Amino acid sequence: MSDDLNILILSCGTRNKIVQYFKKELDGRGLVIATDCSDLAPALYEADKHFIVPRMNDEGYLATILSICKENKIKAVVSLIDPELCLLAEHKQAFLDIGTTPIVSDLDVVELCFDKYKMFEFLVHNGFNTVKSYIDKEIFYSDIEAGVINYPVFVKPVRGSASINISKVTSKEEIELLFSRFDNLMIQEFMDGLEYGADVYIDLISGEPVAVFIKEKIKMRAGETDKSVSIKDEQLLDLISKFVKETGFKGIIDIDIFKVNGEYYISEVNPRFGGGYPHAYESGVNVPEMIINNIYGNINVDTIGNYDEGIYMMKFNEVKIIRDIVEISYKREV
Repeated sequence: MSDDLNILILSCGTRNKIVQYFKKELDGRGLVIATDCSDLAPALYEADKHFIVPRMNDEGYLATILSICKENKIKAVVSLIDPELCLLAEHKQAFLDIGTTPIVSDLDVVELCFDKYKMFEFLVHNGFNTVKSYIDKEIFYSDIEAGVINYPVFVKPVRGSASINISKVTSKEEIELLFSRFDNLMIQEFMDGLEYGADVYIDLISGEPVAVFIKEKIKMRAGETDKSVSIKDEQLLDLISKFVKETGFKGIIDIDIFKVNGEYYISEVNPRFGGGYPHAYESGVNVPEMIINNIYGNINVDTIGNYDEGIYMMKFNEVKIIRDIVEISYKREV
């Protein structure tokens, strides 16, 4: 039927829960279709239909995704990996022209999130507490001597995700070695305090934040939250709402925050579903439903703070067994 609301999830990988949640919320009103470049991505097999597509940086990738959207009457498209968000944001109009809405912030906002030093400058300029950051190591050494910052610190790529190539260092010698071996590095203050994550949905129509879920991180693994507990804090809810309005985000985002000596410090933003989003969903923050509402043309009501406190999330290993995989590659007719 023409009113079906089909949703496409790109680069689904191991994010089985996200696919399951969208299927549950659509409840027969449309299909959840998933793509990945590997037929061994387990989340593919949770979807109603899936396609094996080229790698994101392969020639013709965008045309392939647009063809899938057009031929399957896709109403909304989301990506679960960072590099693809820039592609969706940059070509947003091409998707809109065929009736597909990319669930992503505008390109300048997405780019801001992926340049950690630019985000640092933005936060400072707009009066938000954030983690001290340096791209000029000589200025950092001066601040060390002046006692403005102390070791240990983190050295990380200015652009990067999933905690890849992050080093905790305790001396000038280590910093010199890393800076001599790698380009585009930055130095970031080590925050000795509690770490929080916030899953936030900014309504696509009103532009207002309508859901904020806060979790205290208990254990991390490979840059993702492994164990966490839901908490509520009015001061932090207000801070997050102010920040997302100031920045101009749209759709679903994931924010990392530290609390040191009673003060909150915004660290980083992932403008997509965070790895810990299932905690928010299971505590009552239903972002797939909000996305569906927006695609139907409805503005979501403000539900900020409406979730269960003291709910623990613990990730554990699960396996997906598929017999006789039939590779369903998507080959575009030329």
